[in-house]
Amino acid sequence: MGARTCLAIVLAAGEGTRMRSAQPKVLHAIAGRSMLAHVLAALRDAGQTETAVVVGPGHAAVAAEAKAVLPGAEMFVQAERRGTAHAVLAAKSAIARGADDILVIFGDTPLIRPQTLAKLRAELAQGAAVAVLGFRPADPTGYGRLVMDGDNLIAIREQADASEAERAIATCNGGLMALAGAQALAILQKIGSDNRKHEFYLTDAVAIARTMGLRTRAVEVTEDEVSGINTKAQLAAAESQMQQRLRQAALDAGVTLVAPETVFLASDTKLGKDVVIEPYVMFGPGVTVEEGATIRSFSHIHGAHVGPGAIVGPFARLRPGARLEEGVHIGNFVEVKEALIEAGAKANHLSYIGDARVGAGANIGAGTITCNYDGAAKHRTDIGKGAFIGSNSALVAPVTIGDGAYVGSGSVITRDVPAEALAIGRGRQTVKEGWAGRLRGAKSAGKTTRQGSK
Repeated sequence: MGARTCLAIVLAAGEGTRMRSAQPKVLHAIAGRSMLAHVLAALRDAGQTETAVVVGPGHAAVAAEAKAVLPGAEMFVQAERRGTAHAVLAAKSAIARGADDILVIFGDTPLIRPQTLAKLRAELAQGAAVAVLGFRPADPTGYGRLVMDGDNLIAIREQADASEAERAIATCNGGLMALAGAQALAILQKIGSDNRKHEFYLTDAVAIARTMGLRTRAVEVTEDEVSGINTKAQLAAAESQMQQRLRQAALDAGVTLVAPETVFLASDTKLGKDVVIEPYVMFGPGVTVEEGATIRSFSHIHGAHVGPGAIVGPFARLRPGARLEEGVHIGNFVEVKEALIEAGAKANHLSYIGDARVGAGANIGAGTITCNYDGAAKHRTDIGKGAFIGSNSALVAPVTIGDGAYVGSGSVITRDVPAEALAIGRGRQTVKEGWAGRLRGAKSAGKTTRQGSK
């Protein structure tokens, strides 16, 4: 099957009004990735060679998302909503190019697995003209039933048209379908609209293929894989399912999740062997954590790279562009953004490091901030190897702290500090003996006077 060509047609024209959102349905995210992106990734991993995405009119954002995931995807517009087969035929010119396999998949089925799509394609490779995904829901009410004769799929019967015996069938139509490229157009073009809604239903492809003497098959999968997302409640349920998958994959790869149900991963999170993740950690997209690192509780990491043996948290935030090298310590209530923290450097308490480089072995004291934004532009701070930044210091960028330099606690540093130098940028301390007692006495006398005047 590896040499077979495959055209994947993704139907993403749905408005998703039940989502109660201005955003197109397929752009809602699950595990940090849009539903459409999940589907396209599954298709890519299943070996598709061409992709056609069918969108509704005016859905430029959907087309842009598809292009961002698969730059070679071809866009087609279904100008009128006249059924699923009508939507597939919007990509008629792509079908006519003659791929061996045609996969039809919906943009709101983000839990579909590449292995399942490969099973559909395998049925075509073994001679089927049409292959359909089926599932067994706890309650089949409302679903079309798959009418089988042994291994052969005879028909897809909608519940309203099903006999009592057919309604007792437990296997239901999952919606996703594969068609042999050699017969696909002939089958699709025979589908009519002689039904109550006068729409062109893709499910009719099974009966039409049978009348043409062609073989039709069904592949059974779990319900979650074919569940379409139409409401925010269903979106939340799909998020839960995806998180379970991602957590299990992490555990299987040698990651320690102390309380798996409290850790939320993104679809592209990369976790090395012997990484330890404590409870209540959130990963956004674009995170890599290398071998032996520890992410402590209540940390939020997005678009960051954590090096081997590093320790992050608790209560830390790594924002996009944060890169921690080996053995770095980022402690509680420390935020890092667009900054390189070199090997062995530490920022253990209450600090903000943005648009910066912190040299190997440097120490950032509690309360230190890099003042990177002047109201109009961002500027960089460069802290040298082995530098020591005293607590409660403000480094006003652009500024360079040399290797091995010291910055005294409470300093505001506005000029470069040479290597091995000490910089102190604060007012000189003044001590006035007995001043506190005199102040309290004056306040007490004033209070007595005010009370006596009432």
